[in-house]
Amino acid sequence: MNELGAALRAWRDRLDPGAVGLPHHSPRRVAGLRRSELAQLAGISVEYVVRLEQGRGSTPSAQVCSALARALQLSDDEQAHLLRLAGHAADPDRIPRLIPVSVHRIVEQLGGGPVAVFDAGWQLLHWNPLFAAAFGDPTRRSDDERNALILQFEHQSIGVRQTPAERTAFEESLVADLRATTSRYPNDPGIRALVSRLNRGQRFRELWARPSVGDHQGAHKIVPHPAVGDIALDSNVLTTQSTDLRLVVYTPRDADARSKLDLLSAIGIQEMSSHG
Repeated sequence: MNELGAALRAWRDRLDPGAVGLPHHSPRRVAGLRRSELAQLAGISVEYVVRLEQGRGSTPSAQVCSALARALQLSDDEQAHLLRLAGHAADPDRIPRLIPVSVHRIVEQLGGGPVAVFDAGWQLLHWNPLFAAAFGDPTRRSDDERNALILQFEHQSIGVRQTPAERTAFEESLVADLRATTSRYPNDPGIRALVSRLNRGQRFRELWARPSVGDHQGAHKIVPHPAVGDIALDSNVLTTQSTDLRLVVYTPRDADARSKLDLLSAIGIQEMSSHG
């Protein structure tokens, strides 16, 4: 067992199952969470939890670390320690990926609409159940497919409809936002790799050649859902001051969209894609 595995095991052992809403129906050999319960809460496989605790697993991504931190109810300092153990060292030259407890609390309180948390490079880190229900379960997507820029420029925003004008404004805003991120984190290797990859596409190259710099603040989009039909949504982006996270809050454009979101709360997750 390595240091990461030991820390995960210790945090799992200390957490009272009742604190995360788990019943005490069956006898327990230990007071804390079972591996299967942690896996369920974090949205990962039991086998992966076992490998991590035994020091045999691949390095967990920042998204997996965030899910584990939330499932284990870690403090901000503990989450930062987890990220460092997983190789995501805190560094002023690197994009922050730590989601403070306060941001988790805000996401939980905004359960009436889809909400997602992205880092400054538009990598999806966290989301609420209604986001998964509207856009598809992100845990079934690769890391690449959880990046809003890659989805937009390589996959043409599968599962989302925009008018040509809306799409143009959305893409211009995302690219201007990315340019601002590259100036704030010029030495982040992930951002350099992302820009290099996106530059292989003509549309991105055209926009990247422009000098525009700015913050992406929102967009209009239609989400065609197989169970409830088209959902008209507006997205608004709030950027956290210290961690530079993007909290994206989706709101219904009209009463019809509101009723469809309410219905989705009961239906649950559908197989679609995730977007920023």
